[in-house]
Amino acid sequence: MRAALHQAGAVALSELLQFVAPAADQRQSPCPCGHHAQYQEVRSKPVLTMVGPVRLSRPYYLCSRCHVGQFPVDVELDIENTEFSPGVRRMQALVGQQVPFDRGREQMQILAGLEVTTKSVERTAEAIGDDIVQREQEEIQKALQLDLPVITGEPIPILYVQMDGTGVPVVIQKALQLDLPVITGEPIPILYVQMDGTGVPVVKKETVGRQGKTEGQPAHTREAKLGCVFTQTTWDQEGYAIRDSDSTTYTGAIETAVEFGKRIYREAWKRGWSRAKKKVVIGDGAEWIWNLVAEHFPGAIQIVDLYHARQHLWEVARQLYPHEDVKQKAWMKVHQKRLLDKGKIEKLVGVLRSIDTANPQMAEKICTEADYFERNAERMRYPKFRRQHLFVGSGVIEAACKTVIGSRLKQSGMFWTVRGANAILALRCSHLNDRFEDYWDERRAA
Repeated sequence: MRAALHQAGAVALSELLQFVAPAADQRQSPCPCGHHAQYQEVRSKPVLTMVGPVRLSRPYYLCSRCHVGQFPVDVELDIENTEFSPGVRRMQALVGQQVPFDRGREQMQILAGLEVTTKSVERTAEAIGDDIVQREQEEIQKALQLDLPVITGEPIPILYVQMDGTGVPVVIQKALQLDLPVITGEPIPILYVQMDGTGVPVVKKETVGRQGKTEGQPAHTREAKLGCVFTQTTWDQEGYAIRDSDSTTYTGAIETAVEFGKRIYREAWKRGWSRAKKKVVIGDGAEWIWNLVAEHFPGAIQIVDLYHARQHLWEVARQLYPHEDVKQKAWMKVHQKRLLDKGKIEKLVGVLRSIDTANPQMAEKICTEADYFERNAERMRYPKFRRQHLFVGSGVIEAACKTVIGSRLKQSGMFWTVRGANAILALRCSHLNDRFEDYWDERRAA
């Protein structure tokens, strides 16, 4: 029954897609080079649509100056340089961001009766993901530019610009802000930003010259940085924070911390950062995270994930009592519950620095951990945060590293190019953020 309906639909659609030669006074089309392309002939090509394969016939134009041909109908129907309709490409993108490409091909055959190749699913999904990445970057770059008026006047033969620098004492460090449009709406009680990173397996060319985790061994992964933004309006009877349902959005890429900082700030701004009454950033102890917070979110409440801090304390316990679980737990019971969990970080640092050991490796490790707690002391005032009914853990972003990135990009046998991984990650975030249909609406409006 489905095959018969598809066949009938394809026949009807093919008839609608037979465009005739243009009238004599309409045989020119503007060319990007500034010249005009002239009508040559009617050409046909196959197109796979949601009702199956059809054949499209449309006028072909050629520019005599730049010798570039064009099919205006293809542009109008959004099938330029492709043999897949927008509906089929949208389906390929959705299955491609959700499951391995070959499984996506199978799903299209089973659910829609469409025969496509695994490679076409990969190419289409990555191409659409690339387009989403490009649009995001254009928005960021536009926000970084000064939108100044054009000054008219006589041409200037030679114009010089000279620059120099000198130290100036300052009182306050201002954050690097993007000039983003104001998002209006109701005030947001509490808005959270969380960040983390996770390794993505990549092909060899993407790790050339990069050191792996094991000394002397090359890297096999590249770090994908992921951020999430969500809201909170209430807490449970015991005072523990409750995340608002369906309030989490994601953004991420394999890129430098500087580039990611602009990305996560853009996402926070889109979610209403300027309207939030209370702004909170939660992360682990990674230095790049807190550098970005200082640059883009200086006024936010900063919290080091409690469970990450506990792991650092466990490292000290293991150093002091290797292979002695009972003594490790006894030491943790005192120093975690009485000091760390109660936000008494100065006392904890004092205890760590007072530990005397003749083992230089142990001494160095304990000193490193003491520095970690001292550096993040103000981010570890957990009772103070609890009294405000705030989250003190980064479980949302840690789970996202598994569901958003791991479940799609880190399956057995997968090795990505940076471009391919970023394309699928952008596509996946767009879908999870319920913005995928907005993307297609923007394509149609362009």
